[in-house]
Amino acid sequence: MEKILSYAVFAALVLGTPASAFNGRLGYQTVAVNSSIFEVIPRGRTDADGYWCAAADFARRSLGAGWQQPIYVVRGYGPSEATGRRTAVQFSITPPEGVDLNVMSNSVGFIPGQSRSVQSANGLCNRRPLFDN
Repeated sequence: MEKILSYAVFAALVLGTPASAFNGRLGYQTVAVNSSIFEVIPRGRTDADGYWCAAADFARRSLGAGWQQPIYVVRGYGPSEATGRRTAVQFSITPPEGVDLNVMSNSVGFIPGQSRSVQSANGLCNRRPLFDN
């Protein structure tokens, strides 16, 4: 009976995660929405640096992006299209259509068109949040 329960829990975990999911650094999950857009979904921390860090990690490891490749915000905070979770941010390594690409990168939140290089976003992986959740 214990084995059956273990298999059932394992199956639920595997089937509940999209095939394109990538568990990145700092406890964020990254999921491809389509061929050009991916979502970063928090699983613990929710600071902005963590979103950028996970986006850089996914861009390098899954998309093969170079260090100078820009990562663009496609959509700020909103529900996840891929997993249904309450909060996700959508990114792309191609410029999103119909948005201002001259958004300041140090603005608060995530504004469509905002961008950082993979290297700059990766540099945020080692920063500790000011306040732990």
